[in-house]
Amino acid sequence: MSSSSPSPSPSASDTCTSRHFSWLMKSCFTNPQHPHLPSPLSAITAAAGTTTTTISSLPDDLLLECLSRVPYSTLPSLPAVCRRWAHLVNSPSFQLLRLRHHNVFHTLFSISISNSALFTATRRFDRGGEPAWKVSSFVPSREDNGGLGSGYGFSLMSHFRLVSIGRKIYIIGRAAMMRCDTWTGILVPKAAMNLPRKKFAVAAVEGKILVAGGYARSSAVEEYDPDENAWRVVTEAPRRRYGCIGASADGVFYVIGGLKIGGNDGSVCASRATGAEAAHVYASSMDLYDVAARGWLRSRAVPGGGCVVAACAASGDVYILSSHAVEISFWKFNASRKSGNFGDWSRIKSPPVPAQVRLDNTVRFSCVGVGDKVVLVQVVGCIDDLLRRSGRTRRGLKEGLVLVYDCGDGEWSRAADMPEVIRRAACVSVEC
Repeated sequence: MSSSSPSPSPSASDTCTSRHFSWLMKSCFTNPQHPHLPSPLSAITAAAGTTTTTISSLPDDLLLECLSRVPYSTLPSLPAVCRRWAHLVNSPSFQLLRLRHHNVFHTLFSISISNSALFTATRRFDRGGEPAWKVSSFVPSREDNGGLGSGYGFSLMSHFRLVSIGRKIYIIGRAAMMRCDTWTGILVPKAAMNLPRKKFAVAAVEGKILVAGGYARSSAVEEYDPDENAWRVVTEAPRRRYGCIGASADGVFYVIGGLKIGGNDGSVCASRATGAEAAHVYASSMDLYDVAARGWLRSRAVPGGGCVVAACAASGDVYILSSHAVEISFWKFNASRKSGNFGDWSRIKSPPVPAQVRLDNTVRFSCVGVGDKVVLVQVVGCIDDLLRRSGRTRRGLKEGLVLVYDCGDGEWSRAADMPEVIRRAACVSVEC
């Protein structure tokens, strides 16, 4: 701004400032606290009757194009520049442009919560990613919990589930929800579900979060709108499930496996008497909800039955790990509704785990789609203890086993084990 035409100085929150940027970015826009002294070249340009273009004067589409090419290490600084930039980098267009420029990295986040702290372990599984896990912890301040004190939000996160939208992770507990920005690590409390669910299915579809199951007195399916920070009931599920798993592919919300919640007292059906047949049907089936059409598609069941113990979506398909009496099986469900093979099942190579794991439910796995890979993470139990009880001396499978299935070549490989500090974790893939 020249001294010949003074005007009120804009606030720092509304104007692009130069903090957090390199010398190259600093030259692209002016700092309102330091009037710009034109160089001889800019003086000549001004005399010619033209205006100097800075990055802050670009239209939104061109500015988005520029920001989408910024290196990943610089991304956390972008929202702090000004409100306009914060709005742009939070828009779907920014994420789409980064995808187009191949600047989005698929990262696995494993989160473990205690009463006073949150621990995260992260790892990239694409080419160029570090093979080791990066561990960090977070202890909230009073401000982070709305003035309710340190640890307040964590104490309400029992049986939590994770879901991601863009770079943000939503940690959904029975009576509370928090949102974590993976760029900055900031935790923000968000509206809790209307129903106090436990061991429910959750997935993100078209920028919204859907939950189902986990509540004995209702079959309601709830949807969360991040823009409005509000939950609402959108439909009733055909089955009331407990311990179910959620996934999403091609605009469909999948509610997979679990047990039947039956009886007037809201108890979970066991595999005895009249509940045996119903429990078997629930454990090996999945319900499909078309979010755009607001209707349920025909339910599907895993071939050969069994009990679904882990499931996820990856590369446009749904992958399911099922446990049987003497073996485990791994299945791929064609989830592309535009193809003529929608709904087809294919049995694929099972993960290389010891046979004893198939018979002991104290070992549990989480299944996560990370780009074109399926990552199987052991989140509960000790495989070495199972082998020791069976008289075998094999070691190296104590806790935190991580197996990776490549959807392209159909082969399994073993990745670095989960860090010891991460126990009873929930896992989610984030595009960041």
